[in-house]
Amino acid sequence: MKLVDVMSAAGLSIYAIVALVLFMTAFVAIVIRTFAPSQASQHEYDARLPLSDDDQAPAQAGRGVTRG
Repeated sequence: MKLVDVMSAAGLSIYAIVALVLFMTAFVAIVIRTFAPSQASQHEYDARLPLSDDDQAPAQAGRGVTRG
């Protein structure tokens, strides 16, 4: 008996389907969160980070950004 026969008889294909569904769910959630209009102000703030000075306070307080 070959390993191929054992693995095909084990019925493990459901794990591939579950993994695909989980990946697609995560991908769609990330795409929706990235392109949501409510995230526009956060994207603008993040885009300006490389140009900002460290001594200035962040433009948005309470967004999880801490300075210490």
